[in-house]
Amino acid sequence: MTRTGSGRLRAATIEDIAQLLPLWALLFDEDIDGGRSWRGHARSWFGEAVSDREAACSPVIAVDDVIVATAVGTLELGVPNPYCPRGRTVRLANVVTAPEHRGHGYGTRLVQHVVAWAGSVGADRVDLSATSDGRRIYERVGFVPTSAPRMKLVL
Repeated sequence: MTRTGSGRLRAATIEDIAQLLPLWALLFDEDIDGGRSWRGHARSWFGEAVSDREAACSPVIAVDDVIVATAVGTLELGVPNPYCPRGRTVRLANVVTAPEHRGHGYGTRLVQHVVAWAGSVGADRVDLSATSDGRRIYERVGFVPTSAPRMKLVL
């Protein structure tokens, strides 16, 4: 565990899900249907992910036992290639700090923690999708933009 200022960095536990769901909801412009479509799935996913420290990393920062920031790193196994020789990529996602706690370096600490974890599980790289608001945090840690196009298909 790391302590800087009043925020304490620690690994998330299954008991933290009630505090994490509202933070994750901040990542979306709107919470269609009040979150009924995704919150149950997120709760189930987190229950499995938090117990497998080799496949996922979920650090949180707590101030007075209240979680104010979090991030998630998940190990993805793919086909080895020149950019990922072992085929081991960590996907960094859900980096969020409660608005009233921004500006204290919590996002940077969380990203650095996930990057260190990625190295510890033998990942070749860490990938993420950055908003314009978060981009400076990632660049400060060493991330660089790529020319790879990003596309999605919602099923």
